[in-house]
Amino acid sequence: MTSTTILVADDHPLFRNAVVHALREALPEACVVEAASATGLNQALEARPDTDLILLDLTMPGAHGFSALLHVRGEHPEVPVVVISSNEHPRVIRRAQQFGAAGFIPKSSPAESIGEAVAAVLEGGAWFPPLTVERSEADATLAAKLAQLTPQQFRVLLCLADGLLNKQIAHELALAENTVKVHVTAILKKLECHSRTQAAVLVKSLEPEGTL
Repeated sequence: MTSTTILVADDHPLFRNAVVHALREALPEACVVEAASATGLNQALEARPDTDLILLDLTMPGAHGFSALLHVRGEHPEVPVVVISSNEHPRVIRRAQQFGAAGFIPKSSPAESIGEAVAAVLEGGAWFPPLTVERSEADATLAAKLAQLTPQQFRVLLCLADGLLNKQIAHELALAENTVKVHVTAILKKLECHSRTQAAVLVKSLEPEGTL
């Protein structure tokens, strides 16, 4: 386990510290990296391409519900992601699974569950609470559409969801405005959306039920 690198992405310092402590108890030789936002998560992954596992909260700054999970799965499909959330709604758990998570740990779970989940996923398995909600074909279709986007197009899509204009997106992502226009056109086509507003509504649908 000396080469195991685990990234904990959660914007609540106290809970993040608790997770890190639980990981060090279960895997004392693992390297644990922390991030407190979607941007920090991306930066950490760029700095540590050898990351073996990500523990991800859904409500960090810069994320729209499941968008961080989808973004990571698109850019780093080889890295398994385990969602940690205070929202234990069965549909939230099912959606996390359908959007590519390898596991789901409710924040109300005992610390031992973190070690169990991490061990299971690192061994190539999965770790989810018992599921009572049927698989959603709508979510499967949405995941398939989003999977067509390139990482850069996904970033542009999130900016669209925030209501940014092309000029603002260009500034935010350090792109030429014409490049943004090309991306927006491609995004709308791949998502089968007729307008920027429709695409933004699609992103909003990634927000889980209830509060996380």
